[in-house]
Amino acid sequence: MPDGYYVGLISGTSVDAMDAVLVRFNPHARGGVDVVATHSAPPPAGLRDALLAANGPDHRLRFAEYGRLDQAVAQWAAAAARAVCDKASVALEDLAGIGSHGQTVWHAPDDTPGFSLQLGQGARIAAETNATVVSDFRSMDLALGGQGAPLVCACHGALFGQAEQARAVVNIGGIANITQLAPGADRDVLKIRGFDTGPGNGLMDEWIARHRDAAFDADGAWAATGRIDRPLLDALLAEPYFARAAPKSTGRDWFNLAWLDAHLDRLTHEVTPVDVQTTLAELTAITIARAVHDGESRVDTVYLCGGGAHNAYLAARIAAHVAPADVTVTDDLGVAGDWLEAIAFAWLARERLAGRPGNAPYVTGAARPALLGAVYSAG
Repeated sequence: MPDGYYVGLISGTSVDAMDAVLVRFNPHARGGVDVVATHSAPPPAGLRDALLAANGPDHRLRFAEYGRLDQAVAQWAAAAARAVCDKASVALEDLAGIGSHGQTVWHAPDDTPGFSLQLGQGARIAAETNATVVSDFRSMDLALGGQGAPLVCACHGALFGQAEQARAVVNIGGIANITQLAPGADRDVLKIRGFDTGPGNGLMDEWIARHRDAAFDADGAWAATGRIDRPLLDALLAEPYFARAAPKSTGRDWFNLAWLDAHLDRLTHEVTPVDVQTTLAELTAITIARAVHDGESRVDTVYLCGGGAHNAYLAARIAAHVAPADVTVTDDLGVAGDWLEAIAFAWLARERLAGRPGNAPYVTGAARPALLGAVYSAG
């Protein structure tokens, strides 16, 4: 298995960009990875609305519509891969591989049998980049009885599991997930735990878009001006998902504005929009903190990554709930939190091409370690 350049691609729950990262994995580098170049590509006109509608309340797509979206996401991903390589003057044919997560449009691991749908056909990406592409990372874990998510935890263990103290890595995207790392997790996958904690930025983003026509609450500035509505918060926290034992995973098909509106409709009092925003931030902070405290070892430091790490109000609320543990960002470990999830899919591609399992069965609940991803080569 040759070492070399890898590209990681991911479009998250918010569908606001295709993040692309060009890396080389280097055990001597801080954080175990050299980030050569990064690129964030907004979706082509109309694609974001189409993808959000596909994951909307009626989620009824005709086969032709599904197929066209599958190809459109693949072309979006291929363009991002070309752009990030162009930034570093690295030829696509010099890549060892591309790892593409794809765009999740439905996640149903608890169906019988469980499944998860990601758009962005790997064959199309391979054809348009002339590179070896690994995609469809979730299906084998699901076929083995796992949740198919979160898949970043094994990478977190490899990159950050060397410490003598227990750590937690919390990725706050549209949905938040936690990786709990006991000492020695870089050498033993059984020392890695993790699961989706629940809403991250997603509900807050949708709410502020509805009421203030903004894509997100920058620094949590709007939430910081409101107050927590305790009856609403208690109602949201009563959602059975939060009390469910891991392994577990979720998505915006579960936690969305329809879910929030149903809770608001059942209240006997009115809640101002800003107070809803503040309460949603508290929901994210509390559910993350509960996950931190539920670990088998006392966590010394919580490392945030993802878009939510930039929300100063949210970070402060998390810090208040996880004290005395410290709260910082994965940048302090040498890996930029804005790109860690894309890096994880580059890492997963490398593991697949090297013939090594990419899942952490104690995280997902899969019956055994497994090779993750379908491999496409245009050569």
